[in-house]
Amino acid sequence: MPHRLSREQARRIAVRAQLLSQERPAGIVETIDALTIVNIEPTAAVAPSADHILWSRLGWPYQPADLARLVEQDRAVFEWGGFYRTMTDLPLLLPEMRERPYSAEARAWLSANDRFRRDVLDRLRSDGPLRPADIPDTAQVSWRSSGWTNNRNTLQMLEMLVLRGDVAIASRDRAGRRFDLAERVYPADVAELSAEEAARERAERRLASLGLARAKGIAQPLEPIDVGEVGEEAVVDGVDGTWRVDPQSLRDAEAAFTPRTALLSPFDRLVFDRRRLEELFDYEYLLEMYKPAAKRRWGYFALPILHGDRFVGKLDAKADRKQGVLHVFAVHEDEPFGDDLTAAVEGEIADLARWLTLEVRGTATARR
Repeated sequence: MPHRLSREQARRIAVRAQLLSQERPAGIVETIDALTIVNIEPTAAVAPSADHILWSRLGWPYQPADLARLVEQDRAVFEWGGFYRTMTDLPLLLPEMRERPYSAEARAWLSANDRFRRDVLDRLRSDGPLRPADIPDTAQVSWRSSGWTNNRNTLQMLEMLVLRGDVAIASRDRAGRRFDLAERVYPADVAELSAEEAARERAERRLASLGLARAKGIAQPLEPIDVGEVGEEAVVDGVDGTWRVDPQSLRDAEAAFTPRTALLSPFDRLVFDRRRLEELFDYEYLLEMYKPAAKRRWGYFALPILHGDRFVGKLDAKADRKQGVLHVFAVHEDEPFGDDLTAAVEGEIADLARWLTLEVRGTATARR
């Protein structure tokens, strides 16, 4: 028989699995290992997503320089597919890397540009790590697309070689990424797993990081949100269909849940799956940075506000580093805040500003 969970139990399993209860993790590597992935989105209306996600778990001890050291010097963390991951997860990705690229168009382009590929690898071998602009474009056939990669042959080649595991991202700063040969970034003694073994372990780790998830979900280009048949079957009261729940998360749910308040990145994994967000948390959220200003309800880069096991609103704020100010345009309350919740949210805003070394300006409140 499937486990039967109340929506409150399901929410608390999800929140605890994402390290957003009162108990905080010990460090950066432990946090990324538990989350399995940390989104890399450089848009910094408040803070770059990776830094924001880690701060929301670790609190004030977290500093971006510490993450950079783990990536660039210790090689305990690496970047692949738009996410930071712990290096211990590299064996789980190698079978997928060997199958990249998936599309026939990309494979044909690589084949037509084999000399260009070898030129890129030779240049990295002699002079790496390098930025794309440092590598000459010697493509025999230009990359064509309807998007921003059109004719950007060097960047496109580097991206494909990273996905294939031939090249790796050695570092990242405000000017962008530096690429190098994978053998100079990744360890040499990596365990060999079959594609089936790696896929199952990735699914198990994904489920542990989410607490509970659908067996099947909307397809994603690089990192799935579903988990297949790993874990145990569960149903959630008032929600259609079945779920897969992580056994350890079930056991952890027997302990008392200690809540806290958190301001999350729009790219946080707890809010990434919008369908799951509505089903479990009854929370409507949309990142509106791509909408015209007149059509925004909550703001350009509104931050989801988590309080305990419920999402209670959105914070419309922007960091102005030149002026040294965190502008707070509005705190959108999904339901009217009481005094305690207001104090908790204001405390988190103050903590965010202190971490960013900014002064809070503005206390406007808008109620939905």
